[in-house]
Amino acid sequence: MSYVRTHHCNELGLDNVGENVNLSGWVNSSRNLGGLIFIDLRDREGITQLFIDPVAKPEVAAVAKDIRDEWVIQVAGTVRPRPEAMVNKSRATGAVEVEVAEIRILNPSQPMPYNLNDPSASDDMKLKYRYLDMRSSDIVKNLRLRHKITKICRDVLDANGFVEVETPILSKSTPEGARDYLVPSRVHPGTFYALPQAPQQYKQILMVGGVERYFQIARCFRDEDLRADRQPEFTQIDLEMSFIDQDDIMAMVEEMIAAVVKDVRGVEIPRPFRRMPYQVAMDQYGSDKPDVRFGMTIKDLCDVFSATEFKAFRGVLDAGGIVRGINAKGQAAAYSRKNLDALTETAKLFGAKGLVWLKVEAGGALSGSAAKFITEPEASALVSAMDACEGDLLLIVADTWKVVCDALGRLRLDVAAQAGIVDDKALEFLWVVEFPLLDWDPEEKRFVAVHHPFTAAMDEDFPLLDSEPGRVRAKAYDVVLNGVELGGGSIRIHRTDVQAKMFKTLGISDDDAKQRFGHILEALSLGAPPHGGLAIGLDRFVMLMCGAKSIRDVIAFPKTAKASCLMTDSPSQVETKQLDELFIKTTL
Repeated sequence: MSYVRTHHCNELGLDNVGENVNLSGWVNSSRNLGGLIFIDLRDREGITQLFIDPVAKPEVAAVAKDIRDEWVIQVAGTVRPRPEAMVNKSRATGAVEVEVAEIRILNPSQPMPYNLNDPSASDDMKLKYRYLDMRSSDIVKNLRLRHKITKICRDVLDANGFVEVETPILSKSTPEGARDYLVPSRVHPGTFYALPQAPQQYKQILMVGGVERYFQIARCFRDEDLRADRQPEFTQIDLEMSFIDQDDIMAMVEEMIAAVVKDVRGVEIPRPFRRMPYQVAMDQYGSDKPDVRFGMTIKDLCDVFSATEFKAFRGVLDAGGIVRGINAKGQAAAYSRKNLDALTETAKLFGAKGLVWLKVEAGGALSGSAAKFITEPEASALVSAMDACEGDLLLIVADTWKVVCDALGRLRLDVAAQAGIVDDKALEFLWVVEFPLLDWDPEEKRFVAVHHPFTAAMDEDFPLLDSEPGRVRAKAYDVVLNGVELGGGSIRIHRTDVQAKMFKTLGISDDDAKQRFGHILEALSLGAPPHGGLAIGLDRFVMLMCGAKSIRDVIAFPKTAKASCLMTDSPSQVETKQLDELFIKTTL
């Protein structure tokens, strides 16, 4: 029997009845029913049932009776129809089975370290035996979708004149934002490379080099705390373009995304995508990556309570804070006091001192945690401002602008999920634009770049860099899908005098700028064209396209929340000899 198989395990149907076939794969299950042996054979495409008759093929039955789950086998046999009462309608090959004439054990397996079909198996166990989890879950399916999405993106970019260029993995540490992963140099004692957080400076230098349209499926590394959509090493669809403006980049990215969605989901998404200024996103949705699949927008209530004597609101307003709220339409009855206390704790987790909740009763009357402190005129104005009616639940936070946005933005998502009003099948893309260029860091007592220090300011705001840098908006943009940031980018600074002014605003001295960024500053001084770009998180994009819950489900070998690999037991200690060659001593 040749090792070459004639079919995959999902291909056989009634049209194949009578054909002689060779199949290979893993034993999904084996059943010995009074002498008749049935084996479900599995490969990456699906499952086919095998039938072994010990009377007709005693030599095959002698081998098959000892076969166990997850053994690797090969069979040759004839396709035959299954009895009508035995057809498995939930399986693509459920109308047929293969009567085995020959069988070969390619590799027996030890007992599995855990039950592969147990949904309660721990994540740590699945990560330790990642290759087993691949066999028994959707991971391989997700990886194939990832391959497909990557290929579509490559094809679209290639058709639009982009050149795929690989940039160095061993680079220079230019600390800005997340911590770098450092790699010591043996050849240059006491010095270190850094793994790139992104190919940012390289792709800008490629524009100076005249590449004009660059892209890369780029590996990126950041030493930061993890969460469901974050890993220490991840992949970006990275692109950069010369002689363009923001609209050109957005149109290019929309074309690429639309091609993926059409092929993967069979859906034509409308273009151009909706655009929403950062300030509007924060004020109405409490997030710079708003989920617009449902309403429940945040309402400003400062005018409603401008003359209030309710101390919780009065103190905040007098201190320059704000009062805002959301209306959970028809949800008053769904929330017990215990549920409302849980919402209050959520608000506190995001910095709020508390949460005022009010239920709208018949005739517009209010009941709840602070109803007795609200006057009748205020109650009437509140109901009007919130477009409220009987049965609604009003959630109000009074605090600084940022805390109010953060708290109500989170509550909005939690309440919508609890109420079941989010359409999981919807695909709502939008651009968030006009981000702040700078943010004040109270610890360092200086402005820091919101995006990165090479982001250009909006032309009309550039003069404010000297007088009111906090008001300057950036030529920056994020593409968002269903409340998840898919990627972000900006128009870059391409003139050295403008870049020098930016560094000065950030408190970076000329000497420090030369030390950290001298290579790109010199490149910009030697004829840099206007340019800009964007990077899409490939892991997140694939996660959303296949409906996975975490990017770990679309990465072949992900790390844990502590940035470790349980399968390879890394990071690990190394021999003293290796450290000596690098002139390194540990303090542990």
